[in-house]
Amino acid sequence: MADLRNTFAGISSLNPFWLASAPPTDKAYNVHRAFEAGWGGVVWKTLGEDGPPIVNVSGPRYGALLTPDRRMLGFNNIELITDRPLRTNLDEIRDVKRQWPDRALVVSLMVPCTESAWKAILPMVEDTGADGIELNFGCPHGMSERGMGSAVGQVPEYIEMVTAWCKQHGRLPVIVKLTPNISDIRQPAAAAKRGGADAVSLINTISSIMGVDPATLTMSPSTGGMGSHGGYCGPAVKPIALNMVAEIGRAPATAGLPISGIGGVGSWRDALDYIALGATNVQVCTAAMVYGFKIVQEMVDGLSDYMDSMGFKTTADFQGRALPTVTDWQYLNLNATSKAVIDQASCIQCGRCHIACEDTSHQAITAVKDGKRHFAVKDDECVGCNLCVTVCPVPDCITLRTLAPGEMDTRTGQPVRAEPLNWTAHPNNPSRAATA
Repeated sequence: MADLRNTFAGISSLNPFWLASAPPTDKAYNVHRAFEAGWGGVVWKTLGEDGPPIVNVSGPRYGALLTPDRRMLGFNNIELITDRPLRTNLDEIRDVKRQWPDRALVVSLMVPCTESAWKAILPMVEDTGADGIELNFGCPHGMSERGMGSAVGQVPEYIEMVTAWCKQHGRLPVIVKLTPNISDIRQPAAAAKRGGADAVSLINTISSIMGVDPATLTMSPSTGGMGSHGGYCGPAVKPIALNMVAEIGRAPATAGLPISGIGGVGSWRDALDYIALGATNVQVCTAAMVYGFKIVQEMVDGLSDYMDSMGFKTTADFQGRALPTVTDWQYLNLNATSKAVIDQASCIQCGRCHIACEDTSHQAITAVKDGKRHFAVKDDECVGCNLCVTVCPVPDCITLRTLAPGEMDTRTGQPVRAEPLNWTAHPNNPSRAATA
């Protein structure tokens, strides 16, 4: 029986599924409901320094990219940090932690980039009994214009400095939440590690505009006829987040740094991807906002069933297992050769593979045989690009077959070589030729 108990940055929880810092974790009412549903932990919605409450817009804060049948692809928000008084939040955090001692409760923080501001808020949070803090260096709107959020997260020197302040003046584990609005995620991650961070979480939201209202030709959504760029999240950002998680895991300067994976997690399969690429746990926001807190039950059951089927006792048994399979393009084996194969028994004769290949790829799929509609792969044209597999509506109807060493590739007229050859050693590489 799989054991989903999890420890991240020294913080224990019943399972690796946490709610991210966002509206679902804005108050005690929400968090109690989340824990009752089965979430292993929450990151409380970002707190700011004491003073006049933050003012959010009283109008549309969310936008979405939907499929024609209204399934969620991407989600956009212009929500700011908590607009509730600091003392109210701290009192509720203390009460929640007292009632749920076995659940992880981390507090997200965002205050001005001064040592005094961070030094002042840390003991207040520690007094609640919270398990850790998450430094919000990712928010790309509203707060960034005030010198916080991604305005800090885009400057590695600031990340290192603030992280060091929190380690110097605080006792709780420090998790640094990274912004994806940067060219190389490895730099801020390394800065967090230099500052003494116990872990990083990523990704925060991506700067975005959802679209334009065709009737009014104004940005949508808008408040009073005007709109602002917001933060993009949901299923569409998952591939971007996975790449950044893997980049941190592969980089020598950050290898081994604990990671909380965020971005498009809506099922146990999504969590599996993150953990297999090196994350210790995952955080969820959009899926909870769309489907409610009880989705965690499917996540827990699904991951547990998968682990049982694979013989994994804990998530540590497969954490990072996929990371060694990630490399740079230049190191891919250019001698490896694949061909598409169509299972005629399951083919529904829709022709999508033929159209995609004929119009946009390598003209490697026939449409007619003996005067009848029939789709088959022409091995002498197929480059194994995987496009037909991707567009086929029938699962496993089209697959890729890897040619065995010595087998003839009818496209090139050459047998497949057993020895690997990557671009760094390829005779067509001008850099190699110049070196030689």
